[in-house]
Amino acid sequence: MEVGRLICAAFFLACTGLCTAKPQELVFLESSHDLEAWRAEGWEKAERLSPTEDVFLTFALKQRNLESLERHFWQVSDPKSSEYGKHLSLSNLTQLVSPSEATTSTINLWLRRHGIQQSDCTTILTGDFLTCRMSCAAAEALLVGAKFHRFRHTKLTRPVIRSTHLYSVPKTVSPHLDFVGGVLHFPAVNGPSSPKVNEYALFEIEKKPSVRGQVHIGVYPSVLRERYNVSDVVGTHPKNLQSVAQFLEQYYSPSDLKEFLALWGGSFKHLEEMAKVIGPDSGRSGIEASLDTQYIMSLGAMVPTWFWSTGGRHESQEPFLEWLIDISNRTDVPWVHSVSYSDNEDTLDVTYMNRINVEFQKAGVRGLTFLFASGDNGAGCKKKKFRPMFPSSSPYVTTVGGTAFNDPFTVSGEYAYDISGGGFSNVFDRPSYQTDVVENYLKTGPHIPAASYFNQAGRGFPDIAAICNHFWIINNRIPVPGVMGTSASTPTVAGIISLVNDARFQQGKSSLGFLNPFLYQNAAAMYDVTTGYNDGCLEGDTGFYAAAGWDPVTGSGSPNFPDLVKAALSNQ
Repeated sequence: MEVGRLICAAFFLACTGLCTAKPQELVFLESSHDLEAWRAEGWEKAERLSPTEDVFLTFALKQRNLESLERHFWQVSDPKSSEYGKHLSLSNLTQLVSPSEATTSTINLWLRRHGIQQSDCTTILTGDFLTCRMSCAAAEALLVGAKFHRFRHTKLTRPVIRSTHLYSVPKTVSPHLDFVGGVLHFPAVNGPSSPKVNEYALFEIEKKPSVRGQVHIGVYPSVLRERYNVSDVVGTHPKNLQSVAQFLEQYYSPSDLKEFLALWGGSFKHLEEMAKVIGPDSGRSGIEASLDTQYIMSLGAMVPTWFWSTGGRHESQEPFLEWLIDISNRTDVPWVHSVSYSDNEDTLDVTYMNRINVEFQKAGVRGLTFLFASGDNGAGCKKKKFRPMFPSSSPYVTTVGGTAFNDPFTVSGEYAYDISGGGFSNVFDRPSYQTDVVENYLKTGPHIPAASYFNQAGRGFPDIAAICNHFWIINNRIPVPGVMGTSASTPTVAGIISLVNDARFQQGKSSLGFLNPFLYQNAAAMYDVTTGYNDGCLEGDTGFYAAAGWDPVTGSGSPNFPDLVKAALSNQ
């Protein structure tokens, strides 16, 4: 009888403990992400996912030794450093940053508790990203608060799956995760780096009276080669490679590329085919893809080129993140990457952007060059403040702005074009490589806006610029004039940097890698652009004005190829 009473008492105490146990503490990740940004971008929320439908989530595991990574990044990128150009192999990078055993075991145990097995997941060589397939019910149980819907956009044929609510993870798990991809971030369909076609380009040309001498109607490769003194130089080194990154159903056409080079590639040797195509390329060719491929292969002529297409293998995956992960999962990748993709900085969580910056550092220590279009909204404007873009505002990439010819019908000087994205980050501090030139601009530049419009202590961008309007392309076998945007200037600069790399390779030197310390130390190797302005919030819809030296519309100016080569060869 006594034993029975003891058992009953023990059972009662156990039940009381269960009932009074504290619920598991949760921590929200990406808590400052703008949950309403998708509405302004034209997305339409459709049906709620059923519990059994598949979702793919990408877990960004915490990395080790980030201070060492950043220190090495600056050392190998600075021509004044004794470590300049001593880049890491992917295996050495993996040893430096791969997650700790505690992190991997914590994440794997958490997943298993929700029925997600190792066989449901794939990792990458650096071990810092894990992508897992699971049911929607499992995903919403795993990420408390998330509610997954399909969203559709008129510019895309496929929907995407995203959550309309913030997500949380157990407090014991949060120290091991930066974010979970495939939950909050929408593809930048209306990205301000998307090229546009000027419908009035031909009309404007017809109004121009005939001019004697060297006249060009629109911009094509030989015009750019003449302006930037590339002449007939082409790449020759066997290890040289370059790439264009494409997202969101942007495909290129091999026949368009051949026709373009037949029309405008007669003055220089060139390759007519891509060296490699990664990802989907089965749709109708797009303006963006045609522009990028045709101009990087014309300026970086004879340099084998990859077309890196990332459309998202599943509705819940993020194309931009997938591309970065793929870079980390390949031992051999091109040295120079031209990328036209950006989001509004104020819509993204800082933790997310910081982790993306780490991915840029990982690329830089391997000797890779990332060139990002600065955007086509000028300085941007929201609630009487300028609106910077990301990754354009990242201190760890090279951002390319846009210019136009002073005389659009001759190879002349340039002025800052009004669409050129530029300004100052509201998140990232000014990096040391641009301290002097930015301070000089803020002290001496013309028409500096009031401090209430921008963060004077922020990272200034762009870093470099090039012609960005009146481009000819071939798209779906049709010549298209008047294409414009920093999506035009970016592959132009990328091709030129590939040729600078080629000159270094010929002398047994390393790739340039992260460019900015080199560019700012050799501003004299560029054409200074001192007139024009970009769009913004001020009177007359103006933003920042170009000036002598660096400015937040054209950076340090446009490239002068022979001088850049000379500067690059003077370094170790």
